[in-house]
Amino acid sequence: MSLISAPPQMLLLLFLMCVWAPATPFTVIMSDSGVPKALVDGPQTGVSMNKDGARTDPREQEAVYDIMRATGNDWATDIPDVCRGRWHGIECMPDKDDVFHVVSLSFGALSDDTAFPTCDPNRSHISPSITRLPYIRTLFFYRCFSNNPQPIPSFLGQLGPTLQTLVLRENGHVGPIPIELGNLTRLKVLDLHKNNLNGSIPISLNRITGLRSLDLSGNTLTGSIPNFTFPVLSILDMSQNLLADSIPSTIGACLALLKMDLSHNRLTGAIPDSISNLENLMLMDLSYNRLKGPLPIWFRTLISLQTLILKGNPMGPTQIPSDACEGMKGLMILILSNMNLHGPIPSSIGHLPSLRVLHLDGNHLNGSIPNSFRELKSVGELRLNDNGLVGPIPFGREMVWRMRRKLRLYHNSGLCYNANSGFGDNLDSSFSSGIGPCEPPRPRP
Repeated sequence: MSLISAPPQMLLLLFLMCVWAPATPFTVIMSDSGVPKALVDGPQTGVSMNKDGARTDPREQEAVYDIMRATGNDWATDIPDVCRGRWHGIECMPDKDDVFHVVSLSFGALSDDTAFPTCDPNRSHISPSITRLPYIRTLFFYRCFSNNPQPIPSFLGQLGPTLQTLVLRENGHVGPIPIELGNLTRLKVLDLHKNNLNGSIPISLNRITGLRSLDLSGNTLTGSIPNFTFPVLSILDMSQNLLADSIPSTIGACLALLKMDLSHNRLTGAIPDSISNLENLMLMDLSYNRLKGPLPIWFRTLISLQTLILKGNPMGPTQIPSDACEGMKGLMILILSNMNLHGPIPSSIGHLPSLRVLHLDGNHLNGSIPNSFRELKSVGELRLNDNGLVGPIPFGREMVWRMRRKLRLYHNSGLCYNANSGFGDNLDSSFSSGIGPCEPPRPRP
């Protein structure tokens, strides 16, 4: 199974595995006064979580007690040392003086196998005591405040010197994204997926130059997409919002992008040519917007692209360029449904060796199905229905039986099949609806 076709639960678990993968241990850089200045990556020598005499910083311990009480986990106050009496959901690192510091807190039941502390859905909130954790690097809250909607607290912006991962996922947060989050200049992951956030995307986020993953999907954000220029951003997901205006050309400056999902918004205008600079892009989903054509001919420059989804954009009347997909040897999913496309299907699509899913349904395509399509040995799902295609279907029996119900050709009044194609082999009636043999059977003598 590819990442592109994996269910959302699997993608979330893969994301969490990346975020919470075992990190390099930490040491302490001492200031001139002898007070710990910062935890940094580096080897530990002679320090162990089980070492006698190691203890949790008492101020951080009190802060953790407050945070746990705020999420309905009062049981934590009975733990005499929160780092040495570890539970899943808290991570601590020692300094050279055997003082433990809290570097990660996680809440929410991801699955039956996950033991992160759950939140009381009726009274949980994020405690300001989080700002009393000077070494905190990861905060994760998942489905914690659904029955007690609240804004994202602006005081999280005070964690700028240390915080690297902020995940507030499916919590029911309301209101705008605080502009103070732009102060989290060391942030690498910002995930606010599927809340009830509204208002515009703050331009202050542009100050987070080291951001690698930005997920604002599943909210009701309005306004335009700011002119972000994140040099190392690899994941950009702003899907399922109410964003309008055109796609900013500055997105082409995010040269590290692997995934760009802007689907299910109200974006208008043309697809900016600057996207052709994204040579590492693997997934681009711009479906269900109001983008206009013509289809760019520079798609073939996206040599790493595996998934291209433009479904539901009224880009026509326009044609699919004859060489639009040439060179895209890794393209596995191509979905161009319901786009008011006219003209013939380019034979170059049949020369995509990795293609597995092809949707061209719901357009005004005419002519015949290219003979090159019989070379699509990896295709397992093909939709050409609801067009104006004519002529014989060029697929062999093996290809027809492999796809069966995932081969959709109905509502093309001019298509027909040959005797050796497998269409007449007592398949489901909906499979070949309205398609008859190219030559009627000869009467027996």
